[in-house]
Amino acid sequence: MFDSTKCSFADLGLSDECVARLEEIGYEHPSPIQEKFLPPALKGLDCLGQSQTGTGKTASFMLPILEKQEKSEQFPQALVLCPTRELSEQVAQETIHIASGDRPEIVVVVGGRPLRTQAQKIERGVDIVIGTPGRVIDLYKRNILSFDHLKTVVLDEADRMLDIGFRPDMEYILKRCPKQRQTLLLSATIPDDIERIAQLFMKDPVRIDLSGQNVTASSVDQYYCTVDEHKKFPFLIKLLSVEKPRQVIVFCRTKRKADQLYNKFRTRLDNVAALHGDLPQAKRDRVMKKFRDGKVRLLIATDIVGRGIDVGGISHIINYDIPEHSDDYVHRIGRAGRLSSEFLGKAFTFVTKEQGDELTRIEMLVNRMIPQYRLDD
Repeated sequence: MFDSTKCSFADLGLSDECVARLEEIGYEHPSPIQEKFLPPALKGLDCLGQSQTGTGKTASFMLPILEKQEKSEQFPQALVLCPTRELSEQVAQETIHIASGDRPEIVVVVGGRPLRTQAQKIERGVDIVIGTPGRVIDLYKRNILSFDHLKTVVLDEADRMLDIGFRPDMEYILKRCPKQRQTLLLSATIPDDIERIAQLFMKDPVRIDLSGQNVTASSVDQYYCTVDEHKKFPFLIKLLSVEKPRQVIVFCRTKRKADQLYNKFRTRLDNVAALHGDLPQAKRDRVMKKFRDGKVRLLIATDIVGRGIDVGGISHIINYDIPEHSDDYVHRIGRAGRLSSEFLGKAFTFVTKEQGDELTRIEMLVNRMIPQYRLDD
């Protein structure tokens, strides 16, 4: 975890039982977002937190929920909205990991999974609902999921939900939640649309902005590589040969490009896989399990699933295609050099001669000049 000498979890207002659990699982010191976000969140205040990916945001909003959880309730007391299925499941896993005492009843409600199974679990009684906005609304409209007893609503990776087009769904849900509730919003970036949601649906939120002048992970060394489009694949082969990554994600802009790249690799390597939104959910789950288990070392992915990848062993990120939106750069490279890693990650972005302006926009966003990386001929 984050190395801090200034405070411990015990200083933030958490219960002794919770602190003991965090110590048991190796959470020695709070990360910066946890240190700033937890005290006001534990007091029940609305909080808007901006921090890069890989900084411990899940514990920042889940610990306050767990601290005020009442097991006697039949209906859900907390709702966490996430942009993707993978991220929803990741949040659920982390919640179970950090929970102390009686484990809360959690249901993950996402598309691509049997609705009836999720409905049956809700009908039996759950404490926390974690899911994507579309499936949450579906269950609500069927009168299966009730918002009436919610004490806390969380918008996790809110900027990504907007990117995907979930703003109408987010507003539909928030309008129907109890007015007397706590709203926690976390995001790597705070565009104007996030500000408008905060103004409409949050009560004088405490703002915690840890993006600073460097919105990208400090544990990631960043480089760009000038390479013509038709030379990208041989350049990638040589880069992998030189860098010898422990585990690497190669990001493409489109599903088609990801599949094309995967087909070029699968005849050469056994431990390669592709991950994008067109794959059946069961296959996506199998790929992620193999990746987390280290059986897949080279993962070719698109941005739509990039937010659901939280694996401590990722050493390298390669942007085979420069991100279409500058904000996606922050999320992509945040996959490497995460808190659970003991090494610096590396991020390489392939840039064609025509994409100089796009590189400049990324450099303006991260407020740093990204050095060029050259392979020896």
